[in-house]
Amino acid sequence: MNMSKPKYFLYARKSSEDDDRQVMSIEAQLFELREYARKENLEILAEFQESKSAKTPGRKVFGKMMEQVERSDGVGILAWHPDRLARNSVDGGKIIYAVDTRKIVSLRFPTFWFEPTPQGLFMLQVAFGQSKYYSDNLSENIKRGVRQKLRRGEWLNLAPFGYENNPKIRNIEPHSINARIVLRAFEEYAKGTHTLKSLGLFLADLGVVSRNGTPLAKVSIKPFVFVFNKSQVGTIGK
Repeated sequence: MNMSKPKYFLYARKSSEDDDRQVMSIEAQLFELREYARKENLEILAEFQESKSAKTPGRKVFGKMMEQVERSDGVGILAWHPDRLARNSVDGGKIIYAVDTRKIVSLRFPTFWFEPTPQGLFMLQVAFGQSKYYSDNLSENIKRGVRQKLRRGEWLNLAPFGYENNPKIRNIEPHSINARIVLRAFEEYAKGTHTLKSLGLFLADLGVVSRNGTPLAKVSIKPFVFVFNKSQVGTIGK
């Protein structure tokens, strides 16, 4: 049996999703983990970092790390917390199985205690289960919030052109300037003065263009004249 001190793979992860909002950045994780490795005299074989949600399997960098784990003769993994490694049952199961088969002989977390014992494996499974429960529960809360906003007739996403998001009422309202432009476009099209194509040039003269500075295409103009609710603008600009 190899009794030498294991060498470690360092893994840092953060996603841009809401469930990772409070987690420190990858750069901060790397700094803390490197400092922890220095204090604990841990030898780092390689560092792995990725910006990807762990709610579902399929992370490429995590997969590459686990491939190297399988080819090894017993290594350690250093991460900030178990939920950085997995927030789904498949990836969590891979870690636990690698510990069972001695492919992983040590897991180190600055914020979580672990030893490769029956008690330690049980606590690791609990940590992975809690991470999955948090993700599942957060998803359900978001869906419930979406359903409630729909029942109240509120806009779900970022305000479309002509409106702006009002955080106080958690809804959208007409933009003081852009709403006038949309109303004008609506009226011009309703009078038959412009077609959808010529309306693009009309809007360009008012400063409304695509990201590359060209007049809006017909597919972009349709929401102006068909979706925009004129009654919400009221007497803006009159």
